Amino acid sequence: MDLEEQRVWSENLKALNEMMLNPQEHAQAVQSFLSLHAWLHSSSVGNLSELTLHDAVIKKLDEQTFRKYPVNLSDTKNSIAWHLWHSARLEDMAMSILVADDQQALYSGNWFEKMNTRFTHSGNEMSEEEIAELSSSINFESLLAYKTVVGKQTRQIISMLKPGQFVDKVEQSRIKRLFDENAVTQKASSLADYWSKRNIAWLVLMPATEHIFIHLKKCIHIKEELN
Repeated sequence: MDLEEQRVWSENLKALNEMMLNPQEHAQAVQSFLSLHAWLHSSSVGNLSELTLHDAVIKKLDEQTFRKYPVNLSDTKNSIAWHLWHSARLEDMAMSILVADDQQALYSGNWFEKMNTRFTHSGNEMSEEEIAELSSSINFESLLAYKTVVGKQTRQIISMLKPGQFVDKVEQSRIKRLFDENAVTQKASSLADYWSKRNIAWLVLMPATEHIFIHLKKCIHIKEELN
């Protein structure tokens, strides 16, 4: 995914926002989302023949570069491990809890244990010591597999939405689940409060697309600087 493709991707994301506000364009909005979302995961998630932005991060990524923390760049000091984990966790909880009111992928596939990390939350407001711990201990292959499962789950959830549901507000009972399941910590309660004022369309535009895009670009920056 070169710079021109990234520019076009961003423009198409803006167009998606308009589509989701019009129930008559629901089917087109779903297809547009699926196309945009496919570039943020392994090419296998969207059945693409081309390399995705995710693939560009993972290609020839060694463990030392994956785990390096801190990196002290202009836009981040967190590790690639943290960025991939954090973006996957936010997508999982936003889609499975706030949109679908279903079980998180984290638990449906025993990924919490497979990834070898004690952290179940979003990663917001983590201490430097906690980021260092996660970066050094998380299982590389299991994290990538978890991210793939989350991506596939998201596509199923969005494909099942009915016309008009994009503008539905997030239900407060689902915000409560974020805390009940330790998906969001009390220290990061402002995140849940912010989400509680949003609709499904916003969750599609941020946790499931733009948020991942931002973190993948940071991963590429880290990789380029360290290699």
